[in-house]
Amino acid sequence: MTRWWGRRRQLLAVVVSVVLASVLAACSTTPPTDAPDIDAPAAGPTARAGGATLVAAGDVACVPDIEVTDQQCRQEATADLVESLSPDAVLVLGDTAYEEVTVDSLKSYDASWGRFLDKTHAVVGNHEYYGDGPDAYWNYFGDRAGTHGEGWYSFDVGTWHVVILNSECEHVGCDADSDQGEWLAADLAESPARCTLAAFHRPRFSSGDEWGDDESVSGFWQVLQDAGVDVVLNGHEHSYERFAPQRDSGRATAEEGMAEFVVGTGGRNLRGFKDTKPNSEVRWNDSFGVLGLTLYADGYDWRFHGTPGTPEVDQGSAPCR
Repeated sequence: MTRWWGRRRQLLAVVVSVVLASVLAACSTTPPTDAPDIDAPAAGPTARAGGATLVAAGDVACVPDIEVTDQQCRQEATADLVESLSPDAVLVLGDTAYEEVTVDSLKSYDASWGRFLDKTHAVVGNHEYYGDGPDAYWNYFGDRAGTHGEGWYSFDVGTWHVVILNSECEHVGCDADSDQGEWLAADLAESPARCTLAAFHRPRFSSGDEWGDDESVSGFWQVLQDAGVDVVLNGHEHSYERFAPQRDSGRATAEEGMAEFVVGTGGRNLRGFKDTKPNSEVRWNDSFGVLGLTLYADGYDWRFHGTPGTPEVDQGSAPCR
């Protein structure tokens, strides 16, 4: 009996040793290298890969002899923002220089935003037509502003199709049966892109206190919305404003409307707002800045990048229609 109990004690000791060794081995095992870091933040919508970056703003440069202050002539500061984003394409949304676009006034633009000329696409604005007319504008930008005297053209950025229009309707036709209108309809019909962006200087919708809504571009808006265009970029008002997707009638609809971004914060000066228009979701006029868009095959991210000291103003994501 004593011998049996001794053997039992020996067997029990062996079992306990094996169990303890297994527990210690499990505790000291190194985690696999692909295990997620539980302290790492979750990836947000802007972490998607494969997008093309487009940066835009309008109403940019003062003539060289105007004093630079916090409230005016900040074209160098906004150019630094553009450079920091390393964009694939840059859109200048009209009124490239003030008060008239001339060889002299374009020197300030060239000294700042001119560093991106090889990737810039220009939109003609009302100040391009002041003074001696838009010859200086087209001579400076060349084919990056479309055919001389027209101002409508298109190109692709990544998987997106981009349409540039001339909204100075007193100088060029903006109706559906005008040369520009017929070109627009044909260009949109021929494009195979799922996602499309349009840019012109004068905003169809605006809460700005200088100009407000502009019905002269209503014909553009109708053609673009019916063709399934997703985003419209404008300048003209010296502030930032984003509208929810809507139709020309003002009816908000993500399925049938277009989102509009008014980005007149390129550097010249800043202006205020009147009464807030329907579907206006964000308004900002406390600092200069640029709009950054990351364009994907099925949607886009946006963010307003302000000059140093600007808080978070506006960012988000949306699918293409």
